[in-house]
Amino acid sequence: MAINSLNSLLDTSSANAATSQVSNSNQSLTQEDFFSLLSTQLSMQDPSNPVDNDQMIAQMASFSTVDGIGKLNDQIVNLNTVMTSSQALQASGLVGQKVLVPSGSNYLAADDASLRGVISTTDPINVIKVSVKDESGQVVKTFNVDGSSGGNIDVEWDGTDSAGNPMAPGTYTITANGTVDGTAQELAVSTYGHVSSVSLNSTSGAVLNVRGVGGVLLADVLAVSES
Repeated sequence: MAINSLNSLLDTSSANAATSQVSNSNQSLTQEDFFSLLSTQLSMQDPSNPVDNDQMIAQMASFSTVDGIGKLNDQIVNLNTVMTSSQALQASGLVGQKVLVPSGSNYLAADDASLRGVISTTDPINVIKVSVKDESGQVVKTFNVDGSSGGNIDVEWDGTDSAGNPMAPGTYTITANGTVDGTAQELAVSTYGHVSSVSLNSTSGAVLNVRGVGGVLLADVLAVSES
């Protein structure tokens, strides 16, 4: 029997497995099945034209490779499960904390009437103009911060309007602008938000639910602050 005979047997086995009853959940060709087919091939081979040893070894090596890849895939799935669980445990510890997210919009709460953040600039800027807008896009307050040190610059809005009146709880947006080499530029702003809960996503893993911001991936958190 030529080496192609085993391939025919493998094809026949796969076809029979595909058309077998649905209740049979194990329809894959196992190592025991492979050696059973191999033994059948050897017992039925033509004595005057036996199977070539090199072909047999190559066939066995191919099956071992496929079997090894299958086991490796199972190990990767298990590793992903462990990593997801570990990430979920890590994320759960952030509930009730404040995290720095790459967004200028965040929630001004009634029990914490201020909004903190970080302005990022690669160049020192003597005066950075900060604007605070409400949900309708209306500017409620403007003020300046010193950006002469460059890098990451802390910014805090006290939650009041230009007249000093406390603003109602809600989502507000902080924007920052500065002049670099005579050109006005909008600067990147990140803000601290309160983590209210954690969700698990099958594709992205742990997602932090930040009040007033929505879902934020754990990998996107820039810093953690005490609540």
